[in-house]
Amino acid sequence: MPKPLPRCPWVPSDKPYYADYHDTEWGVPVHDDRLLFEMLILEGAQAGLSWDTILKRRDGYRQAFKQFDPAAVARMTDAELETLLANPGIIRHRLKIFSTRKNARVFLALQQEFGSFDAYVWRFVGGQPQINRPPSMKQVPARTPQSDALSKDLKKRGMSFVGSTILYAYMQAIGMVNDHTADCFRSRA
Repeated sequence: MPKPLPRCPWVPSDKPYYADYHDTEWGVPVHDDRLLFEMLILEGAQAGLSWDTILKRRDGYRQAFKQFDPAAVARMTDAELETLLANPGIIRHRLKIFSTRKNARVFLALQQEFGSFDAYVWRFVGGQPQINRPPSMKQVPARTPQSDALSKDLKKRGMSFVGSTILYAYMQAIGMVNDHTADCFRSRA
């Protein structure tokens, strides 16, 4: 039997879908606005919960929020959002559900202002991923000056569920920051 690949310690060994997320997505630079929107919404939905809880519901979120098309989400009615409160495929938290529409509207405004959300968000790391390769998870911060600045700016523009800790996790997820531990096979990818 082959020896398992060395991964970051937060990846459960008994959850293949989690390992797949770690191996193929987490820390990989994203420049597609639809995926940037998806991850922003999912990271906000995670607030107070485990990533596993969200990852298992990712398909439910895609169905509920129109495949994360920000223009379609921005047009969702109160009635459509209310029906999502009974949807077991997502986290049924009123503020998180309604913030998705509000955040989509801000997202669209940022696309208009900067040409793309990608152009907006990557400015906070100078357009290049920050490669950290921490020796252990103890050296991974919960927030940074860059996530503080991004959080402050998004809040000023009207977004919700975009605190600095949430946004640092977002920055890791979309590859603005690569925090794969030094012993992880993905740290050099």
